[in-house]
Amino acid sequence: MRGIFFEEDDARAAAATLRGDGYRAEVVRERLSGEDDDEGHPWAVVSDAPEVAVELLVEHYDGWLDVGDPPPPHAPLHLPSAPKRHHRDP
Repeated sequence: MRGIFFEEDDARAAAATLRGDGYRAEVVRERLSGEDDDEGHPWAVVSDAPEVAVELLVEHYDGWLDVGDPPPPHAPLHLPSAPKRHHRDP
């Protein structure tokens, strides 16, 4: 789970809050493609906290939540094409 913040102080405060709640949290610089200015890159807080905890901090500090790729869909169930017989044929 990653929370993206525009200000380094906000990212560090969010990470400190998550650590205080017992979760791992690391602050890293988020490199956006096409962004030439090093000062224009946002800050990311990478954490093992639940989505709702990171989402609350992102809302508080005006950032955004990066949940990554959605989980792959489950394989389709194999359903029988006809009812099973529970008795033996004579």
